[in-house]
Amino acid sequence: MDIAEAKAKLDQIRGNINLAVVGKDDVVRKVLICLIAGGHVLLEDVPGTGKTILAKSLSKSIAANFSRIQFTPDLLPADITGINIYNRAEEAFQFVPGPIMANILLADEINRATPRTQSALLEAMQEGQVTVDGETRTLSAPFFVIATENPVETAGTFPLPEAELDRFMMQLSVGSLTAEEEMQMLRRYENAEPSATLDAVAAGEDILSIRTLLEQIKVHDDLLAYIATISAESRKDNGIYMGVSPRGSLLLLKAAKASALLDGRDYVLPDDIKSLVLPVFLHRILFVNRRDKASKEEYLNALLNRIEVPSEDFSVL
Repeated sequence: MDIAEAKAKLDQIRGNINLAVVGKDDVVRKVLICLIAGGHVLLEDVPGTGKTILAKSLSKSIAANFSRIQFTPDLLPADITGINIYNRAEEAFQFVPGPIMANILLADEINRATPRTQSALLEAMQEGQVTVDGETRTLSAPFFVIATENPVETAGTFPLPEAELDRFMMQLSVGSLTAEEEMQMLRRYENAEPSATLDAVAAGEDILSIRTLLEQIKVHDDLLAYIATISAESRKDNGIYMGVSPRGSLLLLKAAKASALLDGRDYVLPDDIKSLVLPVFLHRILFVNRRDKASKEEYLNALLNRIEVPSEDFSVL
């Protein structure tokens, strides 16, 4: 598979998802960037905005093993990873795999589970493996987590620890529809459930092949410096308790390369980086006295405005 074929396949997946998801092309694009860059995505928005439909539509579009976990306060780590059960007939313990043993995992309302249960995802999201009773099992690739949470309702929820938030490449808000888009959605869903009738247009092997193409995407040294400068500046301000870590810089680089690939280019442009700074960095910034999202957005936008954007022929290294 070459870059042109990869773009055609990704366009096919986007088009298929958009048969069920109305007016969310930018969100769909960024979710696909996370998928092909090997990251994970956290969808944060109020109920009814289409988070679950988007996740299900993606899973339907790719012929891969899909699993869903509805997170609740009584959920245990073993309910996610699996458990060893004694088999009397064979006089031995037998591993019963949990729902995490999938290619695409929907972690629905992830903030309703306790931190102990949420932590069961950390090893899987970072290292692509789970350890149960001292035995490590590798998850089949690709492994992609789409988590959802409701930022408004706080009763019966647990804030995601910073270490867990750091495992997500992007945090995205699905957002509301315009009146015209909502009208289109009503027509489409009036008598049917489009996401239930989607057919797969790609296989898990296609995603793995596309990921290998990221090595061919060129990144000019000036753009590497641009990413490093943004991250370093985020750690200098007095009002910042925690700025962007080196891991955040690396994830932004990977996302920018995936963005270029999605557009059929073999080189990264400044716009690839600028368009992804907020979704990649927003949940990695902590203020000393504030935690609201609007303040973080304002801060990152101001940061981008004061840093000079490189201007070179980025197609040539």
